Amino acid sequence: MSFTTFLLAATVLAITPGPGLAYVVARTVAGGRAEGLASCCGTALGGLLHVVAAALGLSLLIAQSAMAFNLLKYLGAAYLVYLGIRMLVRGQGVDAVTPAAALGSRRALLEGLVVEALNVKTALFFLAFLPQFVAPGPTMAVQLALLGCICVALNTLVDVAAVRGAAQWARPGAARLARARLLQRVSGGTMIGLGAFLALARRGN
Repeated sequence: MSFTTFLLAATVLAITPGPGLAYVVARTVAGGRAEGLASCCGTALGGLLHVVAAALGLSLLIAQSAMAFNLLKYLGAAYLVYLGIRMLVRGQGVDAVTPAAALGSRRALLEGLVVEALNVKTALFFLAFLPQFVAPGPTMAVQLALLGCICVALNTLVDVAAVRGAAQWARPGAARLARARLLQRVSGGTMIGLGAFLALARRGN
């Protein structure tokens, strides 16, 4: 398949909501643009871990091992649900706490990395999607790594755009608290829903 086809497919997949996008929006609402951008860096690093795993063949091992798949799947799902519940709980006191002082950029980065690294669907996506655009041969690992990095870059660009949008919508003003509460609840609920979806997903999906 052509590189143009790959870019088109990768772009469509990048703008499809997932755990990483939900997390960066939630972090932006809770801690402002700085935390949101830090969480984008974290999800990008987590995505790069999957790229390395795909290039080295670890994704194939996960796909073939039910135990490895289920372990990563449930760890990732549980972590998303935990983050979503915490976001909903924190949202109850959003009028008494300054969102910009939530957790700090360093923790937002680390949590973003964990969210994406534990997203087994990303590993399986790279396994199923990337090989369609590489040529068999000794450079296959290099090709997989390059295409995977492009996917991560596109996902990160979408995440950054989402952070900017969320920060603008939650900007100071008369209706800021109401907007912040709504974003907090939607983000938290989305993360819980994604966690439940991951937990219930079948290996063949």
